[in-house]
Amino acid sequence: MKNHTDDPRALLSMLWVFIVLNFFARDIHELGRPGMLEQVMSGTVDGVRITEVLMLIGGIMIEIPIFMTVLPLLLPQFINRWTNIGACFFTMIIIVANNLRPDLDNVFFMSIQLIALVAIARIAWRWRSNQTPQEST
Repeated sequence: MKNHTDDPRALLSMLWVFIVLNFFARDIHELGRPGMLEQVMSGTVDGVRITEVLMLIGGIMIEIPIFMTVLPLLLPQFINRWTNIGACFFTMIIIVANNLRPDLDNVFFMSIQLIALVAIARIAWRWRSNQTPQEST
């Protein structure tokens, strides 16, 4: 039986799924903030007008972590390492940039995501080219 902690590809993919789920959990959680639904319906959230271009940029920003749920399972090790590290830093920048004035629940979600991203970068950095899944005995 395979132990997923011995398989960097599976572990990286699972951590990216974890991060994406946290993005969605945080966004759903924000809808409970007083007045948020009204702001979303008006098309202006916290003073920012929601435009098609802004929606496209937001879509691209979330698509990278979503795409990273699959790429670790498909890419060769060397490319995988640098793709994961690059996507980690990009995602960290996006998370911090979107939380310049966070409230407590945003700090909570941001902390969880940043810890997971540091874990991804660490796993990708330490991944040896000959490391393969091992069978448990």
